[in-house]
Amino acid sequence: MNTWIALFRGINVGGAHMVPMKQLVLLLEKNGCCDVRTYIQSGNAIFRSKLSDPARVERRLAEAVAGSHGFEPRVMALTRRELETAAAENPFVRASQDPKSVHLFFLAAPPEKADVKGLAALRQGSERFELKGRVFYLHTPDGFGKSKLAERAERLLGIAATARNWRTVTTLVEMAQTY
Repeated sequence: MNTWIALFRGINVGGAHMVPMKQLVLLLEKNGCCDVRTYIQSGNAIFRSKLSDPARVERRLAEAVAGSHGFEPRVMALTRRELETAAAENPFVRASQDPKSVHLFFLAAPPEKADVKGLAALRQGSERFELKGRVFYLHTPDGFGKSKLAERAERLLGIAATARNWRTVTTLVEMAQTY
């Protein structure tokens, strides 16, 4: 059995695309997932599955939500090792004293044509960013919600992404290590 971390994008945000976590657990269990645990309402799940291909995991989970809730969310499936590596490579560890100021954008694939100059042009004040493979790290000490860089990062990276703050990432790592 493989341990997976599924990051669902756009569920339970602003009252739209609601999927209560208890329903998500049952849905994942109906679709071959075992030992399912969730973390907060924004769509984070850890589970075991016989599936070994991340694209297949993502497709199965997105289709399951579509069939039961009428919308198809974007799902990023990470292995435990991928999540641990993303956390270990955080270039803004000192900034993590304020865990809501550091975000990791998990990307569907490494960007082929990221507009790094465009990203740099949007940087405000003491914001910092770094792109490493399939993870875009962003430090927004003045607030993620106020950041134009955070708002436009996905478009300028040119690849689908879903972001999680540092507290969520470290909690998911801790949870995954219990499997």
